[in-house]
Parts: sequence; structure tokens; C-alpha cells
Amino acid sequence: METDQNKNKSRRDFLITTTALAGGFASLFLLKPFKVLGGDTTDVVAAKDVKKLAGRPKEDHWFGFGFDNSLCIGCGSCAKACKAENNVPKEPFYFRTWVEQYVVKNDETIKVDSPNGAIDGLKQSVDDKEVFKAFFVPKTCNHCYKSPCTQVCPVGATFVSPEGVVLVDEKYCVGCGYCVQACPYGCRYIHPVKHTVDKCTLCYHRIMQGTAPACVDVCPTGARTYGDLRDKTGSLVMFIKNHKCRVLKPHLNTGSKLFYNDLAEEVR
Repeated sequence: METDQNKNKSRRDFLITTTALAGGFASLFLLKPFKVLGGDTTDVVAAKDVKKLAGRPKEDHWFGFGFDNSLCIGCGSCAKACKAENNVPKEPFYFRTWVEQYVVKNDETIKVDSPNGAIDGLKQSVDDKEVFKAFFVPKTCNHCYKSPCTQVCPVGATFVSPEGVVLVDEKYCVGCGYCVQACPYGCRYIHPVKHTVDKCTLCYHRIMQGTAPACVDVCPTGARTYGDLRDKTGSLVMFIKNHKCRVLKPHLNTGSKLFYNDLAEEVR
């Protein structure tokens, strides 16, 4: 008798091999209900409701992130808290958020390092005499409103919530990896156990209850903030107003909602 595990594996293998045909039928999958992921939330949003809610009045939420590079000390508390909060695999190379260390040398070469996502902290690996400048850069999903990942998903598993948060419904994800390749920010990975895509959800289960994302909560220097871009007096809008903010790779026109203060030209 075929076990449930084998049935699931067979179904997944079948879907993966047929994803080339799925693009033409993507609209059909949009009629299926999406499970809104994040923590223990059990909310379910149907595609027809997503479309209806996306046209809500502007006073409704449209969430994003703000990172102040001038305050980041590379301690890795954000990455550690994220793994604990969201059950991210403890093994290296699986992260929803991480911190990179940039070292610009006197000879104009650039070294970028992020051992274990900075969970254990970051230390200078270049001789001080060779360093022109060095700094830390936190990274995570940019929650783009024109996200490439949602455009390439053949089964509609990746979608944008009515609040502007990019989510993945693991019930429909077939682990094809198209979205992993399409993301220009490298913020997605295939879960080693579930074999579905995983990424930052902006701690959707927390922010919908009015609580800050775990990474924002634990940052010891206040380098991270989040907020509602439709709240003109809110923390994120004020962060953008009071700093010279930029987004990563603006030429790609993804509509990134992750805004950086003090973002160096060397950052990629």
C-alpha cells in the first residue's frame, strides 16, 4: 500500500515536471485559497478576497522595513531571533534575515563576508592596515510590490497579502525553485525538510497583532524599524523623511519596500 509520504512525493514530483506547462494555466490557480503564513496563524485568504482587499482605502496598511546601516554593529541578534521565532533550520546557510560585512580595501577591492549569517557575530578578517573602510549591511526580503518571485511562480504559491507582505503558501509550493532564482536579493531558500520555499514574512503573525517583527524587537541599537507606509506620521515614514534613504538595486524597478539609510555605493 502506498504511504501518505510516498503519495505526497509522487504528487510533488509530478507537479515539478509539469511546471513548464503551468504558466499558461496560472490564472486557474489564482482561484484557489491561500493560507496566510507566519507563526501559528491560521487565517485563510482566498484569491478573490485578496483582489477585493487590495483595493481597500489608502488608510489601510502597506507594510515595509527600514534599516539604518550607520547603527548596525553586526552582532547577529536579528538573525538569531528570526530563526527562533520562525522555526528556520539551525544549520548554516538557511536564513530569513542575515548581516553582511563589507570591507573596502586600500587597493579598491571589496570583500563581503557573512559567516553563518552573522549569528555568532562578525569579526574583522582583513588586516587594519589594508582597510579603507568597513561596515555592516542587514539583508532580508524586500517585500517588493512588483516582485519578480510572484511573477514566475507557476502555481500561485507566492503571493502578496493585502498589506503588501510577500508570502509563500507551502500547501501549493512544489519546490521548483523558480522564485529562488528570480529573486534579485537572494532572500529565498528551499527548506531542507519541507522541500518548499521559505523566506521572511516580516513576521506577519506578529505585525497583524500590532507587535514588531522579532528582528526589530531584539536589535540592540535600533538599526531596524518597520511600519505602515500609508501612515504619514508612523515610524517608517518618519524614518524615510529624516534620512537619505535608498533601496537595493533600484534599476530593477521591483518596488522594494526595504529602505536603507547610509547605504554605501559598494553594496550589492
